[in-house]
Amino acid sequence: MPKVKVIHGPNLNLLGKRETLVYGTVALAEIDSAMKNLAGRLGLEISSMQTNSEAEIVDSIQKSDYDLLIINAAAYTHTSIAIRDAIAAVAKPAIEVHLSNIHKREEFRRHSFIAEVALGQISGFGPGSYMLALRAAQKILMGAEPDTAE
Repeated sequence: MPKVKVIHGPNLNLLGKRETLVYGTVALAEIDSAMKNLAGRLGLEISSMQTNSEAEIVDSIQKSDYDLLIINAAAYTHTSIAIRDAIAAVAKPAIEVHLSNIHKREEFRRHSFIAEVALGQISGFGPGSYMLALRAAQKILMGAEPDTAE
């Protein structure tokens, strides 16, 4: 069974309480639970982690215990060359995810160091961004072109 690793970056542990007008009221545990349920239906094994530490994100990316990475590097998206380089170094497919549409926000949020080493970026659909990424992951891991068809 293909393995998907999900990494949630800094402050995502505060989802549901933090800036709800931007990030919504769904808690991270609810997102992880929904992803686990969807992964089972899609025939994927999933593991997820949340950390506020850039070093822990890099260490987790470097472990080879997965076939595809879904990452919401949060604020590190816009600042971390180390995370970008770790994704490039492992040469495994990666999908970048954001709850909000980073391109409609502050100027500093519009640049992603992750984008150039990811297969694609999904942003602006709240928790649904993760579900779309998981569906894309399943298509990619099964050798099919990601699309919206079921």
